[in-house]
Amino acid sequence: MPRQFGTIAFTPAVRAMQERMGSRENYQRFVDQGADNNTVTPDIAEFIASMEGFYLGTVTANGYPYIQFRGGKAGFLKILDERTLGFADFRGNVQYISVGNLSENDKAFLFLMDYRHRRRLKILGRARIVENDPTILSQVKDPSYAAVVERAIVFEIEGWDWNCPQHIPMRYSQAEVDVLLAKIHELEDLLP
Repeated sequence: MPRQFGTIAFTPAVRAMQERMGSRENYQRFVDQGADNNTVTPDIAEFIASMEGFYLGTVTANGYPYIQFRGGKAGFLKILDERTLGFADFRGNVQYISVGNLSENDKAFLFLMDYRHRRRLKILGRARIVENDPTILSQVKDPSYAAVVERAIVFEIEGWDWNCPQHIPMRYSQAEVDVLLAKIHELEDLLP
C-alpha cells in the first residue's frame, strides 16, 4: 500500500477496522516507509496505454458514490504528465452525472482492471472538467475517432495502488479470442 494512497484511504474508521482485524501494523509500516506512489511509473504508463476501459468514480452532493465505465481504443486514457491523466468525454446518455458531480466535488477515483493478466490499479485524485482549452482537448483527442470531443476530464493523481490478483477471473476480449481462433484454424489447416 503506497504512502499517498494509504494516507488518503486509511481514514480513522479504516484504521480502526485494520486494528480490529489485525492488519494495522503492516499497513502503517507501508504508509510510513513506502514510496509516495503519486506519479506515473513506466509500469503504470505501459498498463494505462494497454487499457480499453476503466471505471470513473465520483461523489454526489448527497454523499453517494457514482461509478461509470469509460471505454475506448487502447490508450484513450492519456498521460499528460507524470501526475496528470486525461481523457476525451463524448456525448453519451446525456445524464451528465459524472460531470455534474465533478462540478461540485473534484474528488475522484479511477479503477483500471486487466482481466486477462489479472491486474488492477486503483488511482485516487482530483478531476476537473476542461471545455475551452484547445491544447488539452487536442491532447486527449484520438485523430482516428470521428466523434466530437465535448470536453476533457483531467485527473490529478494523489495516490495509486496495485491490488493483488486474488479473485480476479481471467477473461479475454473478443479481439484476443479472434486471434486465438485464427491460430487454431491455421493449425487445423496443417493437419493431414
